[in-house]
Amino acid sequence: MITAYHRPKTMDEALALLIKPNTLPLGGGTLLSHSKTDSVEAVDLQALGLTTVTRKGNDLELGATLTLQALFESGDCPAALKAALKLEAPLNLRNTATIAGTLVAADGRSTFAVALLALDAKVTVVTDKTATFSVGEYLLNRPKGLITQITIPLNVKSAFEYVSRTPSDKPIVCAALTQWTSGRARLALGGHGATPTLAMDGTETDGLDSAARNAYHEAQDDFASADYRADVAATLAKRCLTGM
Repeated sequence: MITAYHRPKTMDEALALLIKPNTLPLGGGTLLSHSKTDSVEAVDLQALGLTTVTRKGNDLELGATLTLQALFESGDCPAALKAALKLEAPLNLRNTATIAGTLVAADGRSTFAVALLALDAKVTVVTDKTATFSVGEYLLNRPKGLITQITIPLNVKSAFEYVSRTPSDKPIVCAALTQWTSGRARLALGGHGATPTLAMDGTETDGLDSAARNAYHEAQDDFASADYRADVAATLAKRCLTGM
């Protein structure tokens, strides 16, 4: 239950409100609507100008309250990331859910988080100071603070593949692969666990299928066996490489 509503006009005002107990940021409202706290104060972030999409050199800077659908519709959004966004949530939810809120709530089945992990995205978090984390660090540690920006590289090739029971289901297994011009390659897997899995981060793609298989050799749950996931992960990794 929301007991108070605030709409700060500056970041400093927002941060001063958010350090109070039982106070949550309001972006798209999807997280706040599922809050288990009996009473909360909502801090609306709409006036902070965090909905931008900005190209800066070889990077794309995304404001935290940018909606999933606005990112999907951006001409600067990579095709692989668009494929992941389409699976993250249905259209109505993509129109309200923000990229920061989606990342905060992400588990291993979040296709958006899988794509960001493969891209080695950077997450800017503000408290009394500003810190930047890799998305992998953020997902593992969930540092306190307000996400203000997510940054992804543009000077890369990327691909996304998945297998699901039906077209509308979250994937049982998904794979995202990113390659830099330097030869660096990152493979991230999703569909299982508390966070996506980084299967490989190396200087070449040799052994890509083995890395995928090894990363998911114990990935068993009610949706699929570990052997099935390991086999599918290896296949999807090879498809990503072929499709880039």
